[in-house]
Amino acid sequence: MNMQFATKNQMKTKSFLSGGVRPQALRQARRVQRQAPQLRARQLNCVAETKTVPTYFAEYDTKKSVALELEKAEKAPMNTFTPKAPFEAEIVSVERIVGPKATGETCHIVIKTDGKIPFFEGQSYGIVPPGTKVGPGGKEKPHAPRLYSIASSRYGDSYDGNTTSLCVRRATYWCPELQAEDPAKQGICSNFLCDAKPGDKVMMTGPVGASMVLPQDDPNAVHIMVATGTGIAPYRSYWRRMFLEDTPFKFTGLAWLFMGVANSDAMLYDDEIQEIIKNYPDQFRVDYALSREQKNKDGGKMYIQDKMEEYADQIFDLLENGAILYVCGLKGMMPGINGMLEKVAAGKGKDWKEMQKDLKKKGQWHVEVY
Repeated sequence: MNMQFATKNQMKTKSFLSGGVRPQALRQARRVQRQAPQLRARQLNCVAETKTVPTYFAEYDTKKSVALELEKAEKAPMNTFTPKAPFEAEIVSVERIVGPKATGETCHIVIKTDGKIPFFEGQSYGIVPPGTKVGPGGKEKPHAPRLYSIASSRYGDSYDGNTTSLCVRRATYWCPELQAEDPAKQGICSNFLCDAKPGDKVMMTGPVGASMVLPQDDPNAVHIMVATGTGIAPYRSYWRRMFLEDTPFKFTGLAWLFMGVANSDAMLYDDEIQEIIKNYPDQFRVDYALSREQKNKDGGKMYIQDKMEEYADQIFDLLENGAILYVCGLKGMMPGINGMLEKVAAGKGKDWKEMQKDLKKKGQWHVEVY
């Protein structure tokens, strides 16, 4: 599988102020990439081998026509609908997207919105679960919205802007005393969504969030995307806009995904990822951290920060030369990621904390963790 690192456009780039990367940094990146062991798609693509092609799957060999009127908005919409006045949408489909040995259940959920709650790639929706809760004073009131990163581009999986998609993991609680899951402590909203049927109504708020909105001022930029579990959701919205849809955003740069999950059965959207690699081998790269199947350099479990550490110098050099880094998922990965970059910076005689401040100021550092 050919997974070259640099694009032809990047090798010719002479301006680096808007996110381009210096040729010497790209040459180094390509050398490291050729030396890196590659994971075989057939070994990892558990979803494609255990069930039929999922409904969300798209072929990336040709660009898809979309409803271009959605390009007219100049900035991301915010709070079009609120908890006091939510939008009533309708479930289109709920599909389990992990294999039988995954730790937990994750679903891809398509929701019909008729284009009435538009958003930008990288934003989130609030979902108000049905029912009420009793407050401290004994008064019943509606549940508060739960936020979910949107897992489709603004055009949805049907390219017309009339649907949106969420990637939801069912939240459960294992009771050590009962030696079973305790339904009284399960996640109200995630279980409502994962159990929903086509035609069910769902109350939505938002969209919200600007920290993860995909920057599009430089189509030749390098985007380093770091995720654990359902933190992959906003990146799916990115890669569909970059590689699938025929829009004014003509992406010529590089998208590099670091994805951390427990095992091969828990790899989300890998069939779609492999389809992008097949069609855009010079512009898309993925490195998995499978904590229950791989070992880090010290013989322990392979977590996302361990996988990133294998490419620490490369990542650091790309950041110095304009790359944009995003982190989405469990906040427990942040100390390891910061520690890894701090170590590299110290080896180069630089202060990582000061450099991080500068990256944030330049729009190169985007974090959304929970």
